[in-house]
Amino acid sequence: MKVAQQKSIEAGMDLLCVSPNAKPPVCRIIDYGKYKFEKDKKAKEAKKNQKKTVVKEVRFTATTDTHDLETKAKATMRFLAEGNKVKASVFIKGRMRSRMDIVQETLNKFLAMVADCSVHEKEPEMMGRDYYVVLSPKKK
Repeated sequence: MKVAQQKSIEAGMDLLCVSPNAKPPVCRIIDYGKYKFEKDKKAKEAKKNQKKTVVKEVRFTATTDTHDLETKAKATMRFLAEGNKVKASVFIKGRMRSRMDIVQETLNKFLAMVADCSVHEKEPEMMGRDYYVVLSPKKK
């Protein structure tokens, strides 16, 4: 280790310990500034190539009419065609909380409309005043 430190000082560069737990430890003599720059550049490039998932939301109530549901379904299909995930939620207001059968029926009707281009990740669930399900695009 001392020999490596001496050589790095003579070369005017830095000593980077690559594998300190190895016997003997593995070190490299490098320009640390350049090394850090290259590492950051690779990380930035990897981040740029990452695919970002966007979650769009479609909201309606349990008493939403069929034509309005069809309009929401068209918008949902467009979002799914773009590769986005969609959170379809039924907003429960007032005494509708005691009539969950109507809420579930409305959501099931909506899911039937978008069934050909979507897959729901898990079963519908309650969160606060919303009964929702997350849809993702079908694999081709």
